[in-house]
Amino acid sequence: MYSISEKISITEKASVEKNTFINDEALPSAITTFTCCHCGNKNTIAIKPYESGFPILQLYHEGKILSKDELLKHRIANGTSQRMLHFGELTVNDLPTLYFGTDCTSCHSKYIGVFSYGEKQPGLMILTISGIWKYE
Repeated sequence: MYSISEKISITEKASVEKNTFINDEALPSAITTFTCCHCGNKNTIAIKPYESGFPILQLYHEGKILSKDELLKHRIANGTSQRMLHFGELTVNDLPTLYFGTDCTSCHSKYIGVFSYGEKQPGLMILTISGIWKYE
């Protein structure tokens, strides 16, 4: 997993095997696979709560990497409700939202993944992968 620093263009969404992990399912990491849009290879990713990812704000801050409109158009993130704005303008499920870059292990196509993790209600920790998108 790596951060992305240059402007990118989303091309298509990859198929993700499992995108919601509840409580202990996400510990020590949430492991799932996604299918490469280019070659069909199944790639495994492991998201470690509080260790993996970079703040989604880095993507849309000053439109440097992706614009807010692109994030909303591709349903990568949603507008945050008023009561949770301390997490930023765009989130997944009104929880702290992070992103990561990854590559297909077979053809090396580039992908961006977005997920949120946090306590949705007392005693309910949820890690939700919004999706994984191929980019150029």
